[in-house]
Amino acid sequence: MRYLLDVNALVALGFANHEFHARVASWVRAQQFPTLATCSITELGFIRVLAQAPAYGFTVAQARSLLLRLKEADVSRFTFIPDDHDVSHLPTWVKTPKQTTDGHLAKLASANGGVLATLDGKIPGAYLLPYG
Repeated sequence: MRYLLDVNALVALGFANHEFHARVASWVRAQQFPTLATCSITELGFIRVLAQAPAYGFTVAQARSLLLRLKEADVSRFTFIPDDHDVSHLPTWVKTPKQTTDGHLAKLASANGGVLATLDGKIPGAYLLPYG
């Protein structure tokens, strides 16, 4: 199974001081080298969150470097899913603006033989990362 990590899960995995780092990292270790995936939206979101939030204190260059190191780590295999989905692929369950990115990522993951992995239990069809 390939797991497309949403932005929050990717940030939690990549930033050791994140409140959910232990949760995501222990799941990755328990899966024994799962195939994890990113896409343009999740990678750009990772950089935006780490560089924009004062709590993280990263520059764009530092966040980019951290993401590249994370993707090269031996803990898991990362793949990149090119995003060729336009708005016509948005799932019908998307009803509010806050659901648009989640819906897009969930559909992108499933169209590429995977599932969206998240810390958010309200995304239909997504895999909720378990508590350690």
